[in-house]
Amino acid sequence: MQRYEDGWWLTTDGLKLHYRDYTGGADGRPPILCIPGLTRNARDFEGVAERLSPEWRVICVDLRGRGESPQSPDSASYSPPAYVLDIGALYVALGLSRTVLLGTSLGGLIAMAMALTTPERLAGVLLNDIGPVIAADGLARIKGYVGKSASWPTWLHAARGIAEAERDVFPRYQIEDWLRVAKRRCRLTSAGRVVFDYDMRIGEPIREAPEDAPAPDLWPAFSALRGRPIALLRGSRSDLLSQAAADEMAHRLTSLELTIVPEVGHAPSLEEPEAVGAIDRLLARVRGN
Repeated sequence: MQRYEDGWWLTTDGLKLHYRDYTGGADGRPPILCIPGLTRNARDFEGVAERLSPEWRVICVDLRGRGESPQSPDSASYSPPAYVLDIGALYVALGLSRTVLLGTSLGGLIAMAMALTTPERLAGVLLNDIGPVIAADGLARIKGYVGKSASWPTWLHAARGIAEAERDVFPRYQIEDWLRVAKRRCRLTSAGRVVFDYDMRIGEPIREAPEDAPAPDLWPAFSALRGRPIALLRGSRSDLLSQAAADEMAHRLTSLELTIVPEVGHAPSLEEPEAVGAIDRLLARVRGN
């Protein structure tokens, strides 16, 4: 049985974006807003949302060009400033005042940007394997795969293809785990092929950035999270968030709780026991505020 309702909201540039709404949390708890990584979609949070609702209302978004949200006519809008505006429009459309934001990778960058512009909207934040310092190896890996299409004849073929490429990220996964991954990341075309469920153009702004361009200083955005409960997850095998960067984040923000998810790369699924515990402790802190 489907445990969520589909919803849509309009962006400032006229796109009608999609979200899943797992209703619940009638006792006044702030909703949980889940924002996925670069090539992911609302389905990435199925396990989290099903576990936490109906005690909490959980809203999982498809960013522009992903999942059931339409592609942008301008690939330049596949950028954090546009995503932040889109999420702001969601708050207005749904009448949200404050949320607990769970941000995986890109979703965490959006959370940090929001802390600079609309900090009052954040009751608490979970940063899933992301921080103000992005490791060069991880960034190079992302540039290498984003926007490269693939096609498989069956879900099993898709699962095996993804497993071949990412076995070092989730070394403990079995075929049933990879099938779940495939069904969250991919869609079935009208021709019966399985393909990744995002606009291949989302990688254009990343690839077109000058190689010698200095990395933006994201520490001010991270520091703007101060004053609220913060949780940070790091996959022990992550190539995007180094242990040194995670330790520095915990040093700079005393309200941050760092949790290492063992034998996982970028990024934890949020269904690992360590991640489940971190989320539950974050929510308990939010309720205690």
